[in-house]
Amino acid sequence: MLNRRQFLATGLTAAGISLVASRGLLAASPSPMLTRPIPSTGERIPVIGAGTSGSFEAIPGSGKYEQLKDVLKVFFEGGGSVIDTSPNYSGADEVLGTLLADGGWRAKTFLATKIAADSRADAEAQWAGSLRRLRTDKVELLQVHNLREWKTQLPYARELKEQGKTRYVGITHYVDRGLPELEQLMRNEKLDFIQIHYSVNAANAAKTVLPLAQDKGIAVLVNRAFDDGRLFARVKERPLPGWAAEIGVTSWSQMFLKFAISHPAVTAVIPATSKPERQADQLKAGHGPLLSSAWQRELVDTFAS
Repeated sequence: MLNRRQFLATGLTAAGISLVASRGLLAASPSPMLTRPIPSTGERIPVIGAGTSGSFEAIPGSGKYEQLKDVLKVFFEGGGSVIDTSPNYSGADEVLGTLLADGGWRAKTFLATKIAADSRADAEAQWAGSLRRLRTDKVELLQVHNLREWKTQLPYARELKEQGKTRYVGITHYVDRGLPELEQLMRNEKLDFIQIHYSVNAANAAKTVLPLAQDKGIAVLVNRAFDDGRLFARVKERPLPGWAAEIGVTSWSQMFLKFAISHPAVTAVIPATSKPERQADQLKAGHGPLLSSAWQRELVDTFAS
């Protein structure tokens, strides 16, 4: 079995890949990517999306910026659509907005962003700036970032939904300490989406939040499926499980993503990358069989130690 390092070393350069090569990688998938329905409407979205934190923080004209053009080409040609960003990701939203406009991809994008402000006035100014930087007049999903001032911002997000500025409203968090409050809001507030962390070494959301999302009909986006990259250090010399071939997994990145989407409550996972070859690798997790409950437990037990 190939680990992440071996996969990336197989004829792929660290600087990026040509479009011909990217099409060759994606052509190995014989069927469309798996999709899941958004419970509140039934609209289906692909299970592998993309985040922009860190990955899309780039200077226009730089090598990284040029490489991001290929990242998005690979993403959309591979069947992706969900892209999550935020106004406090050091300019990532402006980079994303420019690239989507220049590439003609906005119509293909399920665009998610956030409100991260401490007052109504600040939120209004931030929202206007977000639309300007993203080069759009609306988004598909607007989320209250990390429950920040949610008693003010969630009603504001709902107002924007009523105005047709967003189709869906949600809330986010990224660490275990936010799960109890998030669970409380899920019980008491009408939400279309939540966004939470869920990974092989941080699986506590499966105890309460994910089952509650199923019960309440709330879509789930998963962030930090790689634990901000720390999981790759832990599998540096570790082979994939012997059963990986049974589900078509050839890299640890695919394994970590497939673990996330194997929970039936998860609608999509949003890994971030600025490298086209990694984008192609990640998209493969959206194809083929999912992990059994036994395999999911095995991974959680393995990475809990």
